[in-house]
Amino acid sequence: MAKYFRFDEHKTNLKTEILAGVTTFFTMAYILLLAPSLLGKAGMNLGAVFRGTALSAIVGTFLMGVVANYPIALAPGVGLLSYFAFTVVLGMKIPWQQALGAVFISGVVFFLLTVTKIREMIINSMPVTLKYAVSSGIGLFIAFIGFKNAAIIIPSSATFVSLNPAIQKPEILLTLFGLLITVILMVRRGKGAIFIGMIVTAVVGMFTGQVKIPSHVFSMPPSVAPTFMHLDLKGAFDLGIFTIVFSFLFVDLFDNAGTLVGVASQAGLLKENKLPRAGRALLTDSIATMVGAVFGTSTVTSYIESTAGVASGGRTGMTSVTTALCFAVSIFFFPIVETLASVPAITSPALIIVGVLMAGNLRKIEWDSFSDAVPAFITMILMPLSFSIATGIAAGFIIYPLLKLAAGEGKRVHPLVYILGVIFVFRFIYLGAI
Repeated sequence: MAKYFRFDEHKTNLKTEILAGVTTFFTMAYILLLAPSLLGKAGMNLGAVFRGTALSAIVGTFLMGVVANYPIALAPGVGLLSYFAFTVVLGMKIPWQQALGAVFISGVVFFLLTVTKIREMIINSMPVTLKYAVSSGIGLFIAFIGFKNAAIIIPSSATFVSLNPAIQKPEILLTLFGLLITVILMVRRGKGAIFIGMIVTAVVGMFTGQVKIPSHVFSMPPSVAPTFMHLDLKGAFDLGIFTIVFSFLFVDLFDNAGTLVGVASQAGLLKENKLPRAGRALLTDSIATMVGAVFGTSTVTSYIESTAGVASGGRTGMTSVTTALCFAVSIFFFPIVETLASVPAITSPALIIVGVLMAGNLRKIEWDSFSDAVPAFITMILMPLSFSIATGIAAGFIIYPLLKLAAGEGKRVHPLVYILGVIFVFRFIYLGAI
């Protein structure tokens, strides 16, 4: 084992790697509550989604460990889970089976792009401004969903949305308490702050009678049959959801690449500013996404929370293998998830905090350049306002090349960006809003 994972080369040992893997698991265990909560609103079976989420995390994280030998964990991404449930299924009225088909296709395309090495060309062609804008916009979108689910923000006939005047309602106060506790833990740099915040909120909710106490803690894993192999591939090839597939692919492609580089950089694994075995790492992501779609969950991606394990000393794939084993054990704790996942006061603070973390990329946008600032702002603001990640991406790809041409910087824009801009224009003309 030490030889396979090259412990000596990375100056680590089995005990350190195991502790790092457990640390990573607890920092991202909140996804086991969030994924069923979000996809459950789309009409999917809570137990099946829980197990599918755990299985996709197990497969992706284990492969990352044994194939790529990196201390990086994978699981369904929060942003695309929200997009899947609220925009695609609830907003566009697309059956979740068809949406799963779109996720699967995006995984296949990601796999092919990685194998053929076209991935590098695409990554290099995309404007840095739009990459950061998409990430930040998803953060705003997720946070808005968190406020909405908690009923802190409600519909208004005069202003479309407004602050709930009944802010003193017990369930809203519990949400605000959970948000405050989680923020304090984050400020104190506590490991697993989001997960611990959810647990503390749940315990307080049980004492105040707002959260039911689980009848038992352990059980056999729930059946995955309600979602297993229910993806509609034929429906997913419909031209009308081209932008949905593209959105899943685009976000996964750049979010995953950025996370891989960020975590590897912190672990000191970059060589000449390049990521060794990058192809293997990206292949595991695409395979996990396809597996997740088969079992009934949204796009799988690398988690930035892996940095917690790296900070604890994790340097090899053994960290990821340990995290995968923790996810395997977690499937026997479904009674807890079944009780807590349906309580907005527990899950909403996590959505808001993740939104804050993702919006951090705002500082990297070139705000002094108006031809960069406008497309970035439009991309970001349209995501929460239109309740669609795809709409924001499409608008950004239309406006960016136009403004660069107007600024006399058209030659600096990759031809692929122009092509995508034209495609999105026709998408709006012939198929309406995305």
